[in-house]
Amino acid sequence: METRELTCIRCPIGCHITVELKNGEVKNITGNSCPRGADYAASEVTHPERTVTSLVRIKGGERPVVSVKTEGGVPKEKMMDVVKALKSVELKAPVHIGDIAAADIAGTGVNVVVTSEMAAAKKL
Repeated sequence: METRELTCIRCPIGCHITVELKNGEVKNITGNSCPRGADYAASEVTHPERTVTSLVRIKGGERPVVSVKTEGGVPKEKMMDVVKALKSVELKAPVHIGDIAAADIAGTGVNVVVTSEMAAAKKL
């Protein structure tokens, strides 16, 4: 039986969780103080995912870049593919929070959305 020790990141408590695995299957989870901790631990040891946050270029905006993030988790092993794909994304101002900056980024099935407002640059 394999044992993995984790610190939960689902809330500020940061429970120290122990996961016991047998042949890659979760057999026991202890140390979590809520069901979210158990869900996190099971996911983290079998199929870890991460939210990717970044900046993308924006044309005609008040600033040259705007913040974005994935709408959900992407497989941990695809994180760098997502970051590389974002290098080629360029939006046109104005953009609004929640606008889709890139659909199905890097074939993950996850959209990337804008996380801040960006008006078009004022013309002089």
